[in-house]
Amino acid sequence: MATSSPALLLNHEIKNTGLNDTQAVGTVVVHPLVLLSILDHHTRRQSTDGRVIGTLLGRRDGDKVEVTNCFAVPHAERGDEVAIGKDFNRQMLALHLRANRNETVVGWYATAFPIHPEDDATGTTTESRCLADTSSLIHEFYAGECEDTVMDSPVHLVVDTSLVEDTIGLKGYISDSVTLNGEPLANIFHEVRLLLKSSESERIVLDKMIRSLGGANVPLDEEKKDEGASTGSLQVSLEKLLEMIETASDYVGKVVDGKLEADDGIGNQIADTLSSVPRIRPEVFDKMFSDSLQDLLMVSYLSNITKTQLTISEKLNAALDKDTK
Repeated sequence: MATSSPALLLNHEIKNTGLNDTQAVGTVVVHPLVLLSILDHHTRRQSTDGRVIGTLLGRRDGDKVEVTNCFAVPHAERGDEVAIGKDFNRQMLALHLRANRNETVVGWYATAFPIHPEDDATGTTTESRCLADTSSLIHEFYAGECEDTVMDSPVHLVVDTSLVEDTIGLKGYISDSVTLNGEPLANIFHEVRLLLKSSESERIVLDKMIRSLGGANVPLDEEKKDEGASTGSLQVSLEKLLEMIETASDYVGKVVDGKLEADDGIGNQIADTLSSVPRIRPEVFDKMFSDSLQDLLMVSYLSNITKTQLTISEKLNAALDKDTK
């Protein structure tokens, strides 16, 4: 347990600021996976927990921070004191870096603190607080975690799950330390611009999730149509991917031949893309692809059998109910 800073200031004005104005974070881009993971963590929390926190992973490009992943971190808050699972955070970070070395710690997330009726004079408040005094201390911990990264100040993402306005609120902050005669006096949190961004694969999954709402009552023929549409979407995605690869290859060829002037930004993006592709021998890749395809077909076959059995069972039960009546 450690005691938080004596005061916490909040600046709602969205502006570019940071520990170093030449490297200030101006925009935070959040992927859907991050939001879904935070909501899942909030749903699984203990009933006595006021809020949940976790580590944000991603990358930084100039004044833009892209948050691509996250994981939950256990913590306990009691008054002005907070305890964080540092060992758990370190172990989870090591596991994530083994899977994706391009990601690094960019900040932390938390759900908003609910304001109970007894905390309000009118007794009717249903709002929530984005920040608390303990947020200052947690932010200082993640500032230490970001010391060896490209982040000069960690990003704080707050998710409001109160659903007061029938929506999920998202806010992003960065913090500056306010000192007086060399002594820390308070932390001031500045709100930064926040954007939601989904990749092609994430859009496909989100579209499938939205269309599957209430899918328990969807007839089998409709499900088959959806499967056909999904196959068509996959084909379109692969064709688009092939087109982009050909465009990149054509660009590189023209630069090598001296027909186009090289662009460092485009070159870095191509290099990052190629470095993210694992180096696997063709024969090993063919075997992995074949095995995965067989597993996928088997799972699809078993799921179709299960659906058919459930449908037959429902019809038999309906027929028996009619006979008994």
